[in-house]
Amino acid sequence: MSTATDILYISHGGGPMPLLGDPDHQEMVDRLVEISGKLKKPSAILVISAHWEESVATITAGANPELIYDYYGFPPESYEIKYPAPGEPALAQQIHGALEQAGLAVKLDQQRGFDHGLFVPLKLMYPQADIPCVQLSLVKNLDPDTHLKIGQALQALDYDNLLVIGSGFSFHNMRAFFAPETPAIRAGNQEFEDWLEETCGSAELSEEQRYERLLHWENAPHARFCHPREEHLLPIHVCYGMAGRACDEHIAARILRKQSGIFHWTLPAR
Repeated sequence: MSTATDILYISHGGGPMPLLGDPDHQEMVDRLVEISGKLKKPSAILVISAHWEESVATITAGANPELIYDYYGFPPESYEIKYPAPGEPALAQQIHGALEQAGLAVKLDQQRGFDHGLFVPLKLMYPQADIPCVQLSLVKNLDPDTHLKIGQALQALDYDNLLVIGSGFSFHNMRAFFAPETPAIRAGNQEFEDWLEETCGSAELSEEQRYERLLHWENAPHARFCHPREEHLLPIHVCYGMAGRACDEHIAARILRKQSGIFHWTLPAR
């Protein structure tokens, strides 16, 4: 890396709602626009999306991926959203090599398009759609150690001015999003957010302690209430695995009436 690499774990909201003017996503929209305005425009973007799981880590390798409208029951305009960002086959090959070198099972997919875990936040952050993008899947066993190790393998990437985005949601209980807000729901949400902020950001933790906390995230307060299924949390494991240290910045955002978080690491040039 001849320039710094930025790594973001973002809470990407509910389906296409951030692009439809939904007031419960306004804080998220504002935060993502602010962040992209502070970052140097990247040469390419790697997105680890909560909305793609494969039996092994899989990478989009096509030159011009189409969009996958992987949400249901939204207005017709939701299925007409465009984000014609090109792919970046050379970066896909480099990611494949890094994971393979680390002994991880990995494959390339020439056909798969970009899901809304990529195009919804990037349409807010980089609306020109002129930055090449690559997606990396989760592994569907949802094993936290596997995703931490995927992140560690990505440390070997040597791509100038890369932005890595873990696109998930730090709170993801679908029933709770639409249930009446209660003190118990509010407290459970906040306690898990506080734990995640401390885990990823506290300088008092050693990296061994930080790794162990993420490895055993189910022991966190209200972990399974906040994440009945962990696919929206695991992108942060990849982000931390790549960064290998405490985050530089935590940004809170209230999304769908729930506290959620965005985490930012900047890796120095090497």
